[in-house]
Amino acid sequence: MNRDLHVVVLMGGWSAEREVSLSSGRGIVEALRERGWSNVTEIDMDRNVAQLITAVRPDVVFNALHGTPGEDGTVQGMLDLMQVPYTHSGLETSVIAIDKELTKKVLVPHGIRMPAGEMVESESLFAADPMARPYVLKPVNEGSSVGVAIVTADGNYGNPIGRDVPGPWHEFDELLAEPFIRGRELTVAVLNDEPLAVTELKPKAGFYDYAAKYTDGLTEHICPAQVPDEVARSMMDMAAKAHRLLGCKGASRSDFRWDDEAGEAGVYLLEVNTQPGMTPLSLVPEQARYRGIDYGELVERLIAEALEGRE
Repeated sequence: MNRDLHVVVLMGGWSAEREVSLSSGRGIVEALRERGWSNVTEIDMDRNVAQLITAVRPDVVFNALHGTPGEDGTVQGMLDLMQVPYTHSGLETSVIAIDKELTKKVLVPHGIRMPAGEMVESESLFAADPMARPYVLKPVNEGSSVGVAIVTADGNYGNPIGRDVPGPWHEFDELLAEPFIRGRELTVAVLNDEPLAVTELKPKAGFYDYAAKYTDGLTEHICPAQVPDEVARSMMDMAAKAHRLLGCKGASRSDFRWDDEAGEAGVYLLEVNTQPGMTPLSLVPEQARYRGIDYGELVERLIAEALEGRE
């Protein structure tokens, strides 16, 4: 690969996942420079991002943004208009995959098992539950478990839903309500169309929320997960199929719940992340290492696919 190509690493932005993106971006920049890339530019995205990219004239953009507008098709559409190749998924895939309801409409008809759900007005939650407890409330287009609440028989984290209780019902006008799937939290990364491994995530307390994902020591990662072979195969097959059906490029990560009392039939895909984290605690680099791919090689593979697919 030509390491004299000019790479812009686009990071930061203004989503709820800004700090994660900055951590991902800094790791990518460091890895490229360590591997001898001579022309790497960091851009912390602001409203003038198009002018900034035009001014530096990159050969390729490494999109290290998470959440909106970097993961929802907005930045992808801008780069398409500018005719600048970029890592990860394109416009159409990004628009669909960021929206959990749209993702279901694509995947479920093809036999991928996902929890049933419905969109609810947040205001309606103060009057009645949308379904039997326990259930999960989540914004339809956020990642990193931002705004997720598990509503149990006793309430949410021990408190009832209410106007005076903090929760996503105050932050979002609409929420996706899904039945809570008991059991275990697992994830599968797909790189260049190939599933890498299954990792089990064991939070030390509570569930795998934003803090558990990005605070060192709060979650144990078990890679490869200690699950039956047929369950691991099912998850890896589902992740690869979802990656293909959605049209993902580069790396994606599919998150699962597994009801371990139901065997293979208890595997449920929750969502597909088209721009998974690249931080020191992130799961895609961890699974890549398990498969013998170090962080720098992972970054270069993503750039190579971006250039191959969009030249």
